[in-house]
Amino acid sequence: MLITPGKLLGAIDSPADLRQLDPAQLSQVCNELRQYIIDNVSVYGGHFGAGLGVVELTVALHYVFNTPDDQLVWDVGHQAYGHKILTGRRDNFATNRVYGGLSGFPNRGESQFDTFGVGHSSTSISAALGMAMGSIHNQEPNRQHIAVIGDGAMTAGMAFEAMNHAGTTDSNLLIILNDNCMSIDPNVGALKEYLTDITTSQTYNKVKDEVWNLLGKMSTFGKTAQEIVSKIETGLKGTLLHQSNLFEALQLRYFGPIDGHDIDHLVTVLNDLKNIPGPKILHCLTMKGKGYGPAEKDQTKWHAPGLFDKLTGEIRKKTYDTPQAPKYQDVFGHTIVELAEQNAKIVGVTPAMPSGSSLNIMMKAMPDRAFDVGIAEQHAVTFSAGMATRGLTVFCNIYSSFMQRGYDQVVHDVCIQQLPVVFCLDRAGFAGADGPTHHGAYDIAYMRCIPNMIVAAPMNEQELRNLMYTASLDETKALKSAFTIRYPRGEGVMPNWRTPFEKLKIGKGRKVKDGTDAAILTIGHIGNYVAEACKTLEKQGIDAAHYDLRFAKPLDEALLHEVFQNFDRVVTVEDGCIMGGVGSAVLEFMADHGYTSRVKRLGIPDRIVEHGEQIELHHECGFDPEGIAQTVAELVGEKTLV
Repeated sequence: MLITPGKLLGAIDSPADLRQLDPAQLSQVCNELRQYIIDNVSVYGGHFGAGLGVVELTVALHYVFNTPDDQLVWDVGHQAYGHKILTGRRDNFATNRVYGGLSGFPNRGESQFDTFGVGHSSTSISAALGMAMGSIHNQEPNRQHIAVIGDGAMTAGMAFEAMNHAGTTDSNLLIILNDNCMSIDPNVGALKEYLTDITTSQTYNKVKDEVWNLLGKMSTFGKTAQEIVSKIETGLKGTLLHQSNLFEALQLRYFGPIDGHDIDHLVTVLNDLKNIPGPKILHCLTMKGKGYGPAEKDQTKWHAPGLFDKLTGEIRKKTYDTPQAPKYQDVFGHTIVELAEQNAKIVGVTPAMPSGSSLNIMMKAMPDRAFDVGIAEQHAVTFSAGMATRGLTVFCNIYSSFMQRGYDQVVHDVCIQQLPVVFCLDRAGFAGADGPTHHGAYDIAYMRCIPNMIVAAPMNEQELRNLMYTASLDETKALKSAFTIRYPRGEGVMPNWRTPFEKLKIGKGRKVKDGTDAAILTIGHIGNYVAEACKTLEKQGIDAAHYDLRFAKPLDEALLHEVFQNFDRVVTVEDGCIMGGVGSAVLEFMADHGYTSRVKRLGIPDRIVEHGEQIELHHECGFDPEGIAQTVAELVGEKTLV
């Protein structure tokens, strides 16, 4: 479907074209850009509300600053759709998040306007500050550096670390706080309350009006701009004696809050701020989903709604002739509630992803036992460890790629201290259209190398429930080991998944299918591909056995002895990195015990895999059903030739 941009937008192939327009035309550009995003996402899918909320800010930034010479960093990339459209990717925007198409986030390899790759939050200030200091080193004093960070991303410690550093420098850095009280779910914590206080305070707004009256006259003062800024700062410090400003305390000049949807005022303010030296912050108030009624009313639902009818707002849902299996995240959400009803010591923790992880089910049913700590993965892990010292059974639910941010805490605050925290890692394996910043590629490798850690993955929903149940038992906690359970994004395989809980033996796998010619060892959901692969192999006269390891650590040594004593052709399959993963663990076992079987490992290769549907990425990497069958056939064929 061809989507035609508006007249002005259709003539903008780069920000240089945008800057040729009269300021009076910018409002129309904003309207056309917003409509173009709505038209595209409704038909092709993608993130939605965040991009609509920064349309005016996006246009103003590219109009005022000389991008890409001036360095613009977006945090998080959800909000960068308008940026992509204005920077030469308008006509390819329909390929956004599609296999082989545009990335859903800024990507340095995609455009010179994407100065820094972003997918996770809270990196923009550090990156932009680094760029600014680099410009000082390169003797480029006039280059501007702008970090656009959402208020949700401000809850991460990394953002505070960067601001703390920035305030001690003379960097040419502008931080724009896009304040819409949202990340994906509503923001939580004291920072949200603080920003609300700034926004609503009569005292602060009185000073704000005086500040912007002065700034509005700045162009007539010419070289006295710095003098005016000094007066502003003095006024802020004097008037706000009883209401301190967090950002001023960090030695960042604070301006705002201002209306982030007033394009004319934004352009004026940004032009003025270009002339103010040193690190500063502009507080912009915006609305996530701005300009599309349903998205304004339900901002969480419309963060990434999928395909929808732009006229009625009806989200198009897939229809099925047969009952469908639930998403793994929903199985987790319902299961933790069931377990918590039976065990008063069970609590849940998530870093700002209650709807994404389905911990919101527990938050609704047991609000005093489920904690959203904000975008703060490190804190989430150590907070969980603290509760574990008091005898609580803590399920810390984090996306696999987000857990990488809390790795030091897993080692030092959980495993060294032998605290039995349960880590439920959602989005393990390929995350799909979100791409490499969200792929859960490394968790098996980085978790199994830590002492006092159990690592498991369910092949289906029943296995997930049983692993969660097993991890919650006192006898498991007595092992004084953390317990990692990884599972993928998307649906499982069992429409009737509410089965009774069954205790599993730690480190015990299972034989799924007998065979004589080769053995296929899998872990996790990817094992469901093997049934189809075996059917293909049977047509070639090859009888393959299938073993579900279930645990990457500890390994089922009895099962592996059985495999290597009976098969000299073995294939391992995992939806994790091939270096250091479960295939590597199997090879280590084989070497340690003197076996000489031929082993072929399938998994995520040692390279960055871009975005696409999960099955497309599995096929690319050779561990879809076809790839598994082909690998087994090649191994068995080698045996025959020998």
